[in-house]
Amino acid sequence: MSSKKNVQKLPTAEMPMTLVQTKTSSQHIAEAVVDGTLSSATLHTYSQTGSTLDIGDLAQQMHSAGADVTKGDFARVERLLTYQFLTLNEMFNDLAQRAKGQSNFKAIETLTRLAFKAQSQARATAETLSVMKNPQPYIKQANIAHGHQQVNNGVPATAPTRAKNSQSMPNELLKEPKDDIVMDTRAPRQTSHADSAVEAVDKKHGAHKR
Repeated sequence: MSSKKNVQKLPTAEMPMTLVQTKTSSQHIAEAVVDGTLSSATLHTYSQTGSTLDIGDLAQQMHSAGADVTKGDFARVERLLTYQFLTLNEMFNDLAQRAKGQSNFKAIETLTRLAFKAQSQARATAETLSVMKNPQPYIKQANIAHGHQQVNNGVPATAPTRAKNSQSMPNELLKEPKDDIVMDTRAPRQTSHADSAVEAVDKKHGAHKR
């Protein structure tokens, strides 16, 4: 009786290759903790889906969503914000209607305040969507001052102040000099008796009254 040898077949297109696991379970968990994918457990709790939703599938979808944002694809985020805007708007309507049906002033005040908070959050969500769909361009302002160009990127320009100071300097120089600061630049003269008219006045020639 001839014995058949076990021949290992090579993988074909119909037979996929067996993937070799290069990371341990601890390394996978550590990676999920660091990149935030482990928060899928929190999302699973709030989704209230129970055992019908596998937490591993949820973690995989969360990782895919994060990869889309990293690549610059915000379509998923825009859809989520749109859903949140609609939900917040419904919360506002529900709270406002409940406040209308109350007879106690304290209950009316509380429900009205909560309704306004929901309305404010809905407005903020709509503004976020508007910024994402229509981002504001970054504009550079150029000021021309004294022959050179100064580019201001969000910083208040200081060129007009310098120009004002430089213009005030010639004005100060053009003013006539005051009498009390004029200096005599002539050479000093020696005293002599040639001109007696300018000799010192004696006490008897002085004024009697000051």
